[in-house]
Amino acid sequence: MTETGPNPTQPQSSTQTQSSSGHAAPLAGIKVLDFSRILSGPYASMVLADLGAEVIKVEPLTGGDDTRHFPPFQNGQSHYYMAINRNKKSICLDLKSSEGSGIAKRLARRSDILLENFRPGVMKRLGLDFDTLYGENNRLIYCSITGFGTHSPHGNKPAFDIVVQALSGVMHMNREPDQAPNKLALPMGDMAGSFFSLFGLLAALHERSQTGIGRHVEIAMLDSLIAMQGYLSQMYFVTSQCPQPVGTRHPSIVPYGSFPTSDGHVIVACLTERFWQNFASCLELEALLEDARFSVYENRLANRDVLDETISARMRQDTTGYWLDRLEAFDVPSAPILDIAQSLDQPHVADNGLVERVSHPQTGEMRLVRGPIRFDGMGPAEARPPSLLGEDTAAVLSEALGLDADEIADLAARGVVTLR
Repeated sequence: MTETGPNPTQPQSSTQTQSSSGHAAPLAGIKVLDFSRILSGPYASMVLADLGAEVIKVEPLTGGDDTRHFPPFQNGQSHYYMAINRNKKSICLDLKSSEGSGIAKRLARRSDILLENFRPGVMKRLGLDFDTLYGENNRLIYCSITGFGTHSPHGNKPAFDIVVQALSGVMHMNREPDQAPNKLALPMGDMAGSFFSLFGLLAALHERSQTGIGRHVEIAMLDSLIAMQGYLSQMYFVTSQCPQPVGTRHPSIVPYGSFPTSDGHVIVACLTERFWQNFASCLELEALLEDARFSVYENRLANRDVLDETISARMRQDTTGYWLDRLEAFDVPSAPILDIAQSLDQPHVADNGLVERVSHPQTGEMRLVRGPIRFDGMGPAEARPPSLLGEDTAAVLSEALGLDADEIADLAARGVVTLR
């Protein structure tokens, strides 16, 4: 059997080949070999799968992706694994064996993208490093997500979301003044690596459409989160002063943040002078607009504490519901502060179809949050539920590599693969 890289002019089989509009999904025909686990890699490969790519997730023989064991569970299936592994095929391989590594190499020869998030050096020890696989398939786009990159003094240290948040400055900023540092509830250390890996992969796919050859995309989680600091980094560069925690408030825009009502809190964000003027009118405090202390951005920032207390004293006089209605009437950017359940149950989520129900062979019906990308007004096709561990091993070996039933059974008997 002769194996070559994929032919870009021929459609390939895919987990999801059509969007819900009936058109071919944008990445239909793209084959992804995913060695990643936990979050930074799996989230990226899930997005690729949502966009139509065929994703084969390679898992260890025993236990699979660590997140399969993170509670809470729905009929034995981890919430964590279910959240970030839809639309993928699961194959179990012993990568430390020569035969398991050989199967992985054969799969890489037919792949467009390979994704891994081991510590530097692990894939080389397995014989699955970029140089080796690129030598056999120069169309391969190989993406490595690490905590710190290969040249960092932290290079070989374990990296998890909270570690990256601590080193990035984000944890220092994510708190009220004079309170203890706190991590972001969203796992942005991991997610930042996911986002930038997707940017790099899609750029490399475009380049390959012009050149015909792939390349090595390298993403460090810490680099990615520092890159997302935006104006906070530039504030330090411009002023030589380290930005300090301001809680829900903005470092330089006032008024902005959470304000108390008689029965809760409301978020208000006046990023422009027009919104500040609208807000003052909403509060029936138009005199503030004539007060030199609050007339322009710089003055409001210098007198933030006085202005915030004046606004808070007024808003405490009425309920959250009263203020939300009034703020909307005066076209002031505002919102209630919802918990996760309230967020998922709000009409916006239903109207945009952000939650779907799929049927899983073990859990029965489960709810999943859909991807947010829409094409021609339509979201992604109905999801395939997250695979059981090794659910697709036999099918992948047969369909992708042409192995017959006896060959597959022999590999399973010798512990090279696991069948379900």
